[in-house]
Amino acid sequence: MSRVLVILAEGFEESEAIVPIDVLRRGGVEVVLASLADDLMVLGAHGIKIAADTKLVDVATEEYDLVLLPGGPGTERLRHSELVLERVRRQRTRNGYLAAICAAPLVLVDAGVLDSDQHITCYPSCVVDLDRSSAGVPVVVDGGVITGQAPGAALLFGLVVLQVLEGEGVAQRVARAMVTDVL
Repeated sequence: MSRVLVILAEGFEESEAIVPIDVLRRGGVEVVLASLADDLMVLGAHGIKIAADTKLVDVATEEYDLVLLPGGPGTERLRHSELVLERVRRQRTRNGYLAAICAAPLVLVDAGVLDSDQHITCYPSCVVDLDRSSAGVPVVVDGGVITGQAPGAALLFGLVVLQVLEGEGVAQRVARAMVTDVL
């Protein structure tokens, strides 16, 4: 069973966290929700509170197959956290997968984990802060990094993450059960 760490900072975009978490759990993936702050109740950008399983500081050194970063206004907290940046670097160093959606690909840029020719996508207004162009499509997979464009891509993003971790068959089974053909 694959293990995924989802890092939640206050102001995270709810759909970009909840939808992929739901998809991954439906696919049998162990998903650990880690709060960047000391409080396990994390407030999203639109007032939805999510109960994290643990604090990031307590699990930052554990091994995960993939680290997932939701976007939204909380991305600024992720970008300014040395603990998050170091966790992202560690994941990349050990050739683990990284997934970031909306504004969160900026964290990958800040951590310095992207190759110069690596393709990504992100929220359109974030392109000005990238050190590269954005593909401008819903989801991109390139070199162990999965990026998603915006809240509207959350379901496809989650299914692609599941497909990368567990294979095409599992992702298709989950998509069929959710009665969607986005994959």
